[in-house]
Amino acid sequence: MSTAAIIVAAGRGTRAGGDLPKQWQDLRGQPVLAHSLAAFRAAPGIARVVLVIHPDDRDRAAALGGAVDLVEGGASRDASVRNALESLAGSDVTRVLIHDGARPLVSQALIARLIAALDQGPGAAPAVPVTDALWRGEAGRVAGTQDRTGLFRAQTPQAFHFDAILAAHRAHPGGAADDVEVARAAGLEVVIVEGDEDNLKVTYPGDFARAARSLKDRLLNDKETAMDIRTGNGFDVHAFGPGDHVWLCGVRVPHHRGLIGHSDADVGMHALTDAIYGALAEGDIGTHFPPSDPQWKGAASEIFLRHAMGRVAERGFVLTNCDVTLICERPKIGPMAAAMREALAGIMGIEIGRISVKATTSEKLGFTGREEGIASLASVTLLQA
Repeated sequence: MSTAAIIVAAGRGTRAGGDLPKQWQDLRGQPVLAHSLAAFRAAPGIARVVLVIHPDDRDRAAALGGAVDLVEGGASRDASVRNALESLAGSDVTRVLIHDGARPLVSQALIARLIAALDQGPGAAPAVPVTDALWRGEAGRVAGTQDRTGLFRAQTPQAFHFDAILAAHRAHPGGAADDVEVARAAGLEVVIVEGDEDNLKVTYPGDFARAARSLKDRLLNDKETAMDIRTGNGFDVHAFGPGDHVWLCGVRVPHHRGLIGHSDADVGMHALTDAIYGALAEGDIGTHFPPSDPQWKGAASEIFLRHAMGRVAERGFVLTNCDVTLICERPKIGPMAAAMREALAGIMGIEIGRISVKATTSEKLGFTGREEGIASLASVTLLQA
C-alpha cells in the first residue's frame, strides 16, 4: 500500500506567452515544473511520482533527473490523467494525488492535509473560498451580480483512493475540467480541504513574477523552508593523447590531439559536475559513476551533469549560477565559449544568463603550458527553493 503523485504537464500553455510551454519556462533558475516535482519528491507521504508529458518534451523531462515515471499525455487533460492512472494499475498504489505541473508553490502542509483527509473518504481537494464580489459581464460591461455564498476556487493536488478514481476515469466520457468533476460524475464524495493562496497556477505572463515573489518570500519567511545557500568547487585535468578533437563543455572542438579519459574526457563538464556534487556534499563523479564500472567507458559527460542537476532538484535546490574556467594554451576557447554556454544551458535546463564559460592560459608554465593536457576549474551556487 502506497501513495503516488501524478503531475500533469503535457499541455502547451499558450496564454502564458514565451517560446516554451509555461511549465518549462524559467522560475528562479529552474523550470516551473521542477519546483512542482521537487515538492512531491520531498513529501514523506509520497512513494512514487508519475510525470505526464507531451512527447516533444521527453528530453526536457529527462534533464530533470531523479526517480520519476514518464508517461505521455493524451489529447485532453483528463485523457492525460487517465494514461497516468492506467500506468499505475496493478501496482501497490492505493492512494493518488493529481497535480497541475504549472502550480509550482504547492506546500508540504497542503500535501499532508490531503493525505490525511483520505482517511475520511474516497476523495479530497483543496479550495479557497471566493471573497471578492462576483459580476456577470456582457460586451465588456457589468450585466449583473452573482451570489458568492458557497463558492470556492478549486486547486490541485486533488487526492483520491486509487481504485475509485481509476474506475471513475474509465467510465467518464471525457471533457472534464478537473478530477473532482470526474469523481463526482461517478458518485464519489469529495471533501473540501483548506487550500493555499500561494498555490497559484501559472497561466498568464504576469503570474511568473508573482510566483517568483512568493518563492522568495517563502525562502525568507516560511517555516517549512530555512534559508540554505550552498557553494561548490570542482577541478579536473585530462592529458592529451591521440585524436582529432576534444569535448569541452558539451561542444566537439576540432584539435590535432584528443583528451584521454574513461568517459569522453570533457574536462569542463567534469569540473562543473563535481562542483555541483560538492555543493550538495555528495562526493564527486566517481562516487556516482565509478570508473571501475565498464558501462561508463566512453560515456557522454552530459549523463553525469544531468544526474547532478537531478540531485539538485530532488534536494529542493535551484542552481543560481555557475562559472567554468578552462586552462589551456590550445585549442582557443573564446570563439567557442558562446556555443559551450548554450550546450550547458540545454543540458542543465537553466537560462544561459546563469552560465559563464571562460578560458585562460598558464603563460606556457606547467603541464598546460607545455600543452600536455587541459585543466578546468568550476564553481556553482545553489539556493534552496
